[in-house]
Amino acid sequence: MTGFTPQRFAWAEASSRASAIEAAVTSLRQGRLVVLPTDTVYGVGADAFDPKAVARLLAAKGRGRHKPSPVLVGSKGALADLVTDLTPAAERLIDAYWPGGLTLVLRHRPSLDWDLGETGGTVAVRMPDHPLALALLAAAGPLAVSSANLTEQPSPEDCDTAFGMLGDSVAVYLDGGRTAGPVSSSIVDLTGDAPVLVREGVLSAAELRTVVPDIVTA
Repeated sequence: MTGFTPQRFAWAEASSRASAIEAAVTSLRQGRLVVLPTDTVYGVGADAFDPKAVARLLAAKGRGRHKPSPVLVGSKGALADLVTDLTPAAERLIDAYWPGGLTLVLRHRPSLDWDLGETGGTVAVRMPDHPLALALLAAAGPLAVSSANLTEQPSPEDCDTAFGMLGDSVAVYLDGGRTAGPVSSSIVDLTGDAPVLVREGVLSAAELRTVVPDIVTA
């Protein structure tokens, strides 16, 4: 038990949107967790630069450090502060598919004071195509976000399902209605000599090759 009652906000109620973002940002800065919709499924997020909060995220999901949390950003500019030099392939993929269902694995800056798990010096980063998620990221900055489910359970496509699994381990639930789910984002690893499609999701290998012809599959 956490000792507090989770807050829940409906994004469909325009009058409550400012309060929803304010409550979520306040909770994130206190090291607590927030559930939010993305363009794929619902995610549970923590301040990416708060190691204790990220540890709470992994614990809430029942997930080990060997599966580090991805990071969501609200803009390409925010990405530049997190990773080392972007390759031309990364630039082309970002221009073509962000915001959207593409996760890029990149080398993070060694100077960053964060602990996302056992990353090996890399970070999986994405800019989601959802107005609520983008509004929260604009206000809070980069967030460590993983699907809002218990490990080995299906990823939730609505806020009720996320609440049923995570309950009061989360401080704020942002209800944006049903998401597009359940197809995951595609993951491209750009840390080697050639782009590698690690996971084919909403973007197929054939589509990605129209932007980066030298991409290979894992």
